[in-house]
Order: sequence, then C-alpha cells, then structure tokens
Amino acid sequence: MSMPLFNFTLGGDPLDLDRIRGILTRLEDTIIFALIERAQFAHCPRAYQRGALKELTDIGFQGSWLEWFLKETESFQAKARRYTSPDEYPFTPISELPPPILRPVSYPQVLYPNKVNANPSILSFYTRSIVPRITRQATLALAALKRANGITGDEEHEDEANYGSAATLDLEVLQAVSKRVHYGKFVAESKFVDDPAAFIPHILKPNRAALEALITKPEVERKLLQRLRKKALVYAQGFAPDGEPLGEAVKIEVDGVVELYESFIIPLTREVEVDYLLERLNGMSEGQIDVLSKKTKQ
Repeated sequence: MSMPLFNFTLGGDPLDLDRIRGILTRLEDTIIFALIERAQFAHCPRAYQRGALKELTDIGFQGSWLEWFLKETESFQAKARRYTSPDEYPFTPISELPPPILRPVSYPQVLYPNKVNANPSILSFYTRSIVPRITRQATLALAALKRANGITGDEEHEDEANYGSAATLDLEVLQAVSKRVHYGKFVAESKFVDDPAAFIPHILKPNRAALEALITKPEVERKLLQRLRKKALVYAQGFAPDGEPLGEAVKIEVDGVVELYESFIIPLTREVEVDYLLERLNGMSEGQIDVLSKKTKQ
C-alpha cells in the first residue's frame, strides 16, 4: 500500500486537524498491511545484530543488516530530496546522507524549527519487541523445518535467503510508523496556533504533564483503538475466491497490532508532541512571546 501523503506544494492547510486525522487514519491501513507482509517471514535475529554479518564487516560497516539496508535505501531517497519534506525523517543520520540531486522545493514553513526525532526509539522498539512477536508463527514453522533437516540451535531461527525480503518489509513498517509518530508535530502545532495562551505558561515553566493533558483526547484514542482492532481483524483474514472472508485471523496476531499502537505508537506520539511544544518558543524574544500569550482560542 502506498504511503499517505500531503502535497505541500498544492496549497491547502497542512495544519487542518481534519486533514491530519485523515492522513493518520490512512496510515493505520499502511502499517497494518506492512506488518502482515513482514509476518510471513521468520524473525532472523542476526539481521538486527550489529556486526553479526561478515559480509558487512568486510566492507567496513559495523552496524546491523537492517541499519545497512536503511542507509543504502535512504541514500537513494535523499538524492530524490525525500528528506527535505516537512513530514519525512530518515533513520540514518542526515549528516551521513548525500545531498539531493533535484533542485530544492520551496515548502511552506509549517512547523517551528526543532530537533525532535523519535526514529532511534522507533527502530529499537520495532526490532526488539515487534518483529519477534509478529513473526512468531513463521519462525516456529521455519524452526520445525530446519530441525527435520538436522539443523538445531540458533540457526533454526535464521532464514538467510530472505534477509533482503524481510528488510524491505521492515523498511516499509519503519517509515510508516515514523511518519505516523512525527505527524504529532503537526497536531501539536495546530493546537498551539489555535490557542497559544493555553500552552505558553506550561512551556515556559516547563510542565510536561500539563502540556500532555492539553493535547490528550482519551475518547479519540479509545475510538482509534476500536477502529484499529476492527481493521486488523478484517485484514488478517483469508478470503475465499468469491471474496467472502474465511473467518479466521491467521495472517497476523491482531492483539499484537493493537498493542503496538496502544503501548508504543500513541504514547510515543504524545512524547513527540510535548517535546515539540517545549521547543516551540526557542529563539523568540519576550515581546514576541508576550504577543502570542494574548492570543486565545477563536
């Protein structure tokens, strides 16, 4: 499934909350389908261990197979100026990526300048917690097959032939989750410009708990998780030739998809929103802040 995009060059308000919610809702589909695709391959833990592949250490790369795959792919994407877009964040440090080949695009100044980047946390959680869970069924099937062929121990869980396929799907999941989490900045900016007076005292103090309370909507989150579970239940099913669902969620563990959102994506998005807000007044004079403080919700 293609990544939901907002075309910043065609006008429209990128801070419109309804527009942002639409993008986040479509990202749910992207993330679910990408997780289902990744679940068909075994865990392959060595692919996530730094320095574990001799083929990479021989060329001087000390990171993991996935980190190398990300860097190579993001290098190409950087040349196509992907990471000049306000809603794109590479997992590879930007200083290690090549400059764009295409001429710069004049994007509108949507977000306040900031250094918030949650990708290190996303990569760590995904490789340590999500991959082992969603690939459990495929990993057990591979291990049984390998034992039948006399292969036991750690090698039961490695499928070297599919390292490339697994990494391709890992990249799709990671980039979709990254976009979803970092869209929290757009949510935070939209709410800030709508009512700066409500936020500024808690930014100046600073008071993370108060800022989180201002941006958290428990009822919206509850409905999101309900919608997500329903989607995952449908998408995880097999379908008969006539299009009727077979009634069994066999492609992926639905609870694992919901838990990913409930225990990680939603809380991390809130962290990104708060971290962004805490940088929202950086570089402003007292006079500029005072003017903003007098603006209340319309």
